[in-house]
Amino acid sequence: MRSSFYLSLLIVAAAAFFVTSCQEDIRYSGQTQYLGGTYGNQPTSNAPVDNVSYWDGDHIGGKPTIKISIKEQRAYFYKNGMLVGISQLSTGREGKNTPIGHFSVVNKDRNHASSMYGDFVDKSDQVVKPNVAVSDPKPPGTHFKGAPMPYYMQIAPGFGLHAGYLPGYPASHGCIRMPEFMAEDFFKSVSVGTPVTITN
Repeated sequence: MRSSFYLSLLIVAAAAFFVTSCQEDIRYSGQTQYLGGTYGNQPTSNAPVDNVSYWDGDHIGGKPTIKISIKEQRAYFYKNGMLVGISQLSTGREGKNTPIGHFSVVNKDRNHASSMYGDFVDKSDQVVKPNVAVSDPKPPGTHFKGAPMPYYMQIAPGFGLHAGYLPGYPASHGCIRMPEFMAEDFFKSVSVGTPVTITN
């Protein structure tokens, strides 16, 4: 009797998994909210509380290095080998994975905007179609506006670290999103050539 009860529970759970796994994942649909706390005209909600990120490197000198753990969704900032800051992250989602390996900062841009992803907006800059690629079909009367990527630190062609919305899971197109206050601290502390190591 007890074994048949557990078997029934297992069947129900498997059925639920099958049904939900066949539907579009709302996290990656056109309704996904991200980038700097707002998307379109709607404030983001239900983002996890950040109780991890901190910075204590303003009064410490030395050579900077950054280590990023995709598994932990965290970045570690060092000066002369001393840990001076940790940041929560949102790295690339499945299919848009953030590459692993050894990189270095090759460019910095305080007010960068994406040339690949963003919104289609009208003449008054109101979002008509959010979360698009520049190559997507454009609604009449709209133009492409690249997604803002403040405090952008490029580490390879097409991706880098920047301020952005963190939903609590990997959700970017490959870049490494950080809370804005952490991105600002990282940005002012790195220079072209700063080593960045990304691991699983």
